[in-house]
Amino acid sequence: MSEDILTLAPPPADARLSYGNDSNQFADLRLPKTKGPFPVAMNIHGGFWRAKYDLVHAGHLCAALTVKGLATWNIEYRRVGNQGGGWPGTFEDIRSAYRYLPQIAKRYDLDVSKVAVMGHSAGGQLALCLAAHESSLKNVISLAGVLDLQQAWEQHLSNNAVVEFLGGKPNEVPEHYHEADPVQLAVDHSTVQWLIHGAGDDVVPANFSRTCAEQKKKLGEDVHYTEISTAGHFDLIDPHSNAWPKVENTVLHLL
Repeated sequence: MSEDILTLAPPPADARLSYGNDSNQFADLRLPKTKGPFPVAMNIHGGFWRAKYDLVHAGHLCAALTVKGLATWNIEYRRVGNQGGGWPGTFEDIRSAYRYLPQIAKRYDLDVSKVAVMGHSAGGQLALCLAAHESSLKNVISLAGVLDLQQAWEQHLSNNAVVEFLGGKPNEVPEHYHEADPVQLAVDHSTVQWLIHGAGDDVVPANFSRTCAEQKKKLGEDVHYTEISTAGHFDLIDPHSNAWPKVENTVLHLL
């Protein structure tokens, strides 16, 4: 089923809320049927930062986590092709969506002392950037993340998506590159980072996460790397895949 989730409609959200004025600045909130306050998993979907990919497919994993007792905050954001999308506008939206959670916590009985931010593919890059820039974030998970932007350029991932995202090649826009590249960004040692990747990923190679984890460990950061031997790129966000229990258990463990 894994790639089918890109086209299958997920269960509906409990609320769609705007965290900004742009039409792409909104998120879907899903709430457990149990009594709160609820820990929160904020999800950042992938799609190589491009506007043609939206948050809908990520609703499946959010619905699966909500069944397990977590509130999920599945965010949309401006992407390449949208007005203001690309770096830094895309990342500004991620920060705004994260900072909006305390504003809705009381209304929806959210426990904002227990928040994990997870991101898939390009969303993994954005999640680790958020952890580097928001010291209040203590739990972050990258799923098949594009965590080395220089390598993404050198390997021309998805027809040079990183050049579109940064607004140029890494050496042409060094200020964007150094601000956006997870492998270069320091994350507070009190923040727990989980980098999960499938060994069978033919979209973003597993060495992107493996190398990033090695670099961060050398800096003394609290980073954990898990490689799932048979998993492909989309297995990590498919609740029906063999890889999903590992992902789900990691999120539940953190929260």
